[in-house]
Amino acid sequence: MIEYFSYQEAMKYMGFKTQDTLRVYIKQGLPTIQVGKSKRIAKSDIDKFMAQHRVVATQNK
Repeated sequence: MIEYFSYQEAMKYMGFKTQDTLRVYIKQGLPTIQVGKSKRIAKSDIDKFMAQHRVVATQNK
């Protein structure tokens, strides 16, 4: 089953407190869904977006 988050729920799931950060991610390609005045983000889209932007840190010795 696909879960759909409000912007507030998506922000909580992603671990940040301001909509500014969410807006940056949306501008970078995070898909949103709008039906009438209701805006939602699919949990699966958040997971896919975050996986695509994963950076593995390396330590320089």
